[in-house]
Amino acid sequence: MGAKGRQAGEKVNNVEQPTVLQQHECVRLDADRLEALYLELGETNAEDVVCRALEELAARLGQAERFYRDGRLGEMRKSSRSLIAIADQIGMALLARVAGDVTGSIDAGDHNALAATFARLLRIGERSLCDIWEAQNTPF
Repeated sequence: MGAKGRQAGEKVNNVEQPTVLQQHECVRLDADRLEALYLELGETNAEDVVCRALEELAARLGQAERFYRDGRLGEMRKSSRSLIAIADQIGMALLARVAGDVTGSIDAGDHNALAATFARLLRIGERSLCDIWEAQNTPF
């Protein structure tokens, strides 16, 4: 039987194959938060705020990833904390919550939890950035 026909955890040549988990989370933007931002600031100013926030989110995620690889957890914590406020501002509640989980893992000194929550932060960050970029092209 070929690789595609194998079952999770099946033995091949007396070696159990690892189970590959599919990572899929539903990322939702808070449309009410975005709409309030647009109503409060006007379309042009709100678009400027959202664009700057998207750029800053991407930069902070990149910084956090570099700091994680370099073992610079103090700086990683600062980058993750700043993600919370930026994400909240433009309606990315899940991204803000997971960034909080990352800082909590750093504070607890739990390296396993940090690896898991940070991988989740990167996945959600990428999906959230794509979703909000697409939402910008949708009139409120």
